[in-house]
Amino acid sequence: MPRAKEVLTITTPPGEDAEDIGEIRDIVGFHLRLAHGAVYRHFTETFTDLGLTQKQVSVLWLVDDHPGIAQTGLSQRMRMDRATTMAIVNRLEARDLLARGPSPTDGRKQTLNLTEAGKAMLATAKEAIRAHEDWLKSRYTPREVAVLIELLTRLHE
Repeated sequence: MPRAKEVLTITTPPGEDAEDIGEIRDIVGFHLRLAHGAVYRHFTETFTDLGLTQKQVSVLWLVDDHPGIAQTGLSQRMRMDRATTMAIVNRLEARDLLARGPSPTDGRKQTLNLTEAGKAMLATAKEAIRAHEDWLKSRYTPREVAVLIELLTRLHE
């Protein structure tokens, strides 16, 4: 049975009373959630025509950067479990954006490579990502961007 298409949920933008948040203003996690919502909302608006999720774009990009990567290497780089990675790879393969092949060094593994359609889609996605990154970085100086990346990296490593 075919799976239903993934539905993208767009977060609600701030309303009139958004400034009156009280004590929660000092909760870092609250601000991270709001920031994630704003970034996700803009990403989905930017990528609507491509029909790709953030994770799918990341997979295409990583496979392009590491031709012949094994699915396990991909899941490690994405910090996702193997089942989730396999589901994303299956969707991309079904769209003829990604191809599995035999590993030349390990018969138990399969390699992943972009198809010609995958390379074209990634090129289009990279243009959209540049626009998205320009929007995001326009709020900060180059030094603030470097500090923000450093601080966020501490949270996810």
